[in-house]
Order: sequence, then C-alpha cells, then structure tokens
Amino acid sequence: MRCVAFLCVLTALSMSSARPRLTPLSDEMVNYINKVNTTWRAGHNFHNVDYSYVKKLCGAKLNGYKLPVMDQYAGDIKLPKSFDPREQWPNCPTLKEIRDQGSCGSCWAFGAAEAISDRICIHNNGKVSVEISSEDLLTCCDSCGMGCNGGYPSAAWDFWTNEGLVTGGLYNSHIGCRPYSIEPCEHHVNGSRPPCTGEGGDTPSCEQKCEPGYGVSYKQDKRFGKKSYGVPSEEKQIMQELYKNGPVEGAFTVYEDFLLYKSGVYQHVSGSAVGGHAIKILGWGEENGTPYWLAANSWNTDWGDNGKTIISVLGESLKGIIQKRCCLLSS
Repeated sequence: MRCVAFLCVLTALSMSSARPRLTPLSDEMVNYINKVNTTWRAGHNFHNVDYSYVKKLCGAKLNGYKLPVMDQYAGDIKLPKSFDPREQWPNCPTLKEIRDQGSCGSCWAFGAAEAISDRICIHNNGKVSVEISSEDLLTCCDSCGMGCNGGYPSAAWDFWTNEGLVTGGLYNSHIGCRPYSIEPCEHHVNGSRPPCTGEGGDTPSCEQKCEPGYGVSYKQDKRFGKKSYGVPSEEKQIMQELYKNGPVEGAFTVYEDFLLYKSGVYQHVSGSAVGGHAIKILGWGEENGTPYWLAANSWNTDWGDNGKTIISVLGESLKGIIQKRCCLLSS
C-alpha cells in the first residue's frame, strides 16, 4: 500500500534495456506486460477513448512552488510492516472513498481535497467527518494553475491554509456546500454513465455560495488548515508521516503502461511518459517480497483495483524524486 504521497515524481524500474515501442492502450501492450510477468497484471481500463483524452486527465504540474520541508521525526517511531489507515481509523468514512474527476484534469485538486478530508476526521478522533470540496479548490484557487487544464498540488495545500475550503461531495450528491459539478463519465467500460466527451478545457466558475437548501453560508462553511509543509523524501520519513497524521497527496509521472494497471504492485514496464498525475497516498505494505505504497486514484472504481493501486518502491523511486506535500490541521 505505498505510492508516493507528496508531490512525488515516480521513476520506473527498468525491465530491460530494449523495450518494444507499443501503441498506448493497445492489446499488444497488455499482452507484452503480462508476458513479461513482473509484479503486476495489465488489462483494459479505457475503452473507446482517444489517447489525447487520457493525457488530459493527468493534470498535475510537477514543477513550481515548493512547500517548506519539515524534518519533524528526529526520534524513531516503531513502524509496522504494513499500514492501512482504513483499519487504523475505522470511524473515518472518507478513507474508503474513491472519487471521479470526470473529463477534467483536476487530479491535483482531488488528491488534496481527499487527503484533507481524511485528516480532518483523523485529527478530530473520528468525531468530525466532512467531504472537502474538490470543486471549491478547482474553481477558486487562481494561484493553483489552470483548473481543468492542470494545477500545482503544493499550491492547493497553501490555498487551504490561507483561504480555506468549503465542504462538497461527489457529483449530484447534494452533500456539503459545493458538490462536484462535472458529471462522471464512462471512460473505462460500457455502463450506465454517459460517454466521455471532454470538458473542452473549461473550468466551472468559482461560485462563492453554497447550493440551495444547504442551510449554512459559504463563509461559515470554510475549513482552514494550520500549516502547510513538506517532509524529506526518505522512505521512513514518509511512513512516519502517514502513520502519525494520515493520508497525503502525491504526484508522479504517469507512463503509458500505468493506464493499463489492474492488480499487483505496479512498476514501469513499457511506454513513454503521459504526464503528471496526483493521487492520495494511504499507507504501505509488501506483496511477495516487493514493498509498495497504497494509493487511491480519482478515475472512479472501474479503474485498476476498485479505484486503487499499489506501486513499487524499488529502484530509483525513493531516491530524491519524492517530495511530500501535506498539511497539519487546525483544531
């Protein structure tokens, strides 16, 4: 259950010095990955969509403003071999939630809003559980980037501490002040959702008011973080942060084979870089001798392993390319 939390750039394990150039999302790439028989299995997640559409989903900008690094774990904390926050904090329902960003490059806002929601519950001992609005962050944070055309995860956490965020659940949920307004679409399989046609780059407007009937004003509904910080890009520091404070946001370079992930411990096998993508990092573990990070994606539950993925921490993935971006909570 490890993937790198915090604005991380994940480089991949080289499977061979000479990889064939395969068409993205193709049967040939699926078959090649499974034939290599590494630590994970591939399959089709995206059906009847253009490759350009998938690239738009990867909206995390991996450069830009960096949060100050806080090395707060001078002493050793005894860490378990595996850690799943859903078991550690069973009274926090948002830990189990998989969101859907729809046809919008809003992963940077989703990773932050999801981790913030979890931490509010965790730091209130399960007595307060709210869904922080991805919509509010996506549409109102001008310093975060370009909305559906990509944004900076670090700036998202700064926005929470400086400007605050209101509550808001999934599309059409009528939960919270500002639920997500972009409809989920069927970018994976044939099903009940409408087909994905893309948002055309349009970001919804920043409506500084709650939906009708909510009963609380926009200003009154704001939640604020206390402090934004990063931690050193060392495996133990990251684990201690997850263990003590809960999930964090992570961003990494998505490769074409990641789009085909179905199960197991992901590591790069084939394909070129697609773009930056942000996710929520939950915990860690080990499978058949391979250590991993557990992450929740925002491409709905049809993608991967019910919306989740586990990503290898072998090779170069922990050598200076992971930079955590998370935040302490206000009381």
